[in-house]
Amino acid sequence: MSAIQVEHQPDQQRLTELGVYAWPIWEKETSTFPWHYDEKETAYILEGEVEVTAEDGSESATIKAGDLVTFAAGLTCRWHITQDLRKHYRFG
Repeated sequence: MSAIQVEHQPDQQRLTELGVYAWPIWEKETSTFPWHYDEKETAYILEGEVEVTAEDGSESATIKAGDLVTFAAGLTCRWHITQDLRKHYRFG
């Protein structure tokens, strides 16, 4: 199973079922930084674009506005934000 799972343009029913619009919002400017997930994160991208690459290079994903993404617990990766990012997120 992939450590980075992207669902492109999920429908509104799915987003509502997940309660996405009640999740907190995180914003970050164009930048590059390492990250490690101690627990699973699910995020819905509102604005921007980011390329996330696993530390071991085994996988990468370009995630854009309108995408729903799940990052597996234990994933160590590098974030390269190419357009200022704004997302809803939930851990666990």
